[in-house]
Amino acid sequence: MTWSSFYLICFLVGFGMSVLSLLSGSVHLHLPHLHFDHGVHLGHAHSGGQGGAAWFNLGTLAAFLAWFGGTGYLLDHYYGVWFVVALGVASLSGLGGASVVFWFLAKVLMKHEAALDPADYEMVGVLGKLSMPIRAGGTGELIYTQGGTRRVSGARAESGAAIAKGTEVVVTRYEKGIAYVRGWEEFAGDVEQRA
Repeated sequence: MTWSSFYLICFLVGFGMSVLSLLSGSVHLHLPHLHFDHGVHLGHAHSGGQGGAAWFNLGTLAAFLAWFGGTGYLLDHYYGVWFVVALGVASLSGLGGASVVFWFLAKVLMKHEAALDPADYEMVGVLGKLSMPIRAGGTGELIYTQGGTRRVSGARAESGAAIAKGTEVVVTRYEKGIAYVRGWEEFAGDVEQRA
């Protein structure tokens, strides 16, 4: 195998990976999931955990191979540059291409990414309104806002009593997709009595 063939194969593999990545994202082509996110991460999230993009991922690998292979092929095949110089320049070109992709991932695409906090999705204590009444011993429907999104859940009265439609309620426990609720007025009254 000649150096030109090696560079051409690297270019074709990198370019092919880039095309597959583009197709899987824009045409919803479902490919097997390859997870290359075990690389070294740069920076830390504000929550104290590790955050940011991994510098070694599928996008940076594809960019490196495409730029490395393309530059090396051009230098070796068309310009006849000594193979050590061609290898060095091709490596720098590949690192440059990978750096541009990494910068775009880290500074543009993942700029506003944050780790999810399970406490933001805790159901106990959520205030909502019944969109369907709860019959005695039955199930109604609760509408509430959580994480900036309007959500719906099945609801039952904690006491088993009926609760009218439009009543503001507080979730006291959440089991198997059902929110057990008490009326806000009743809940607030109990809190004032304890204080």
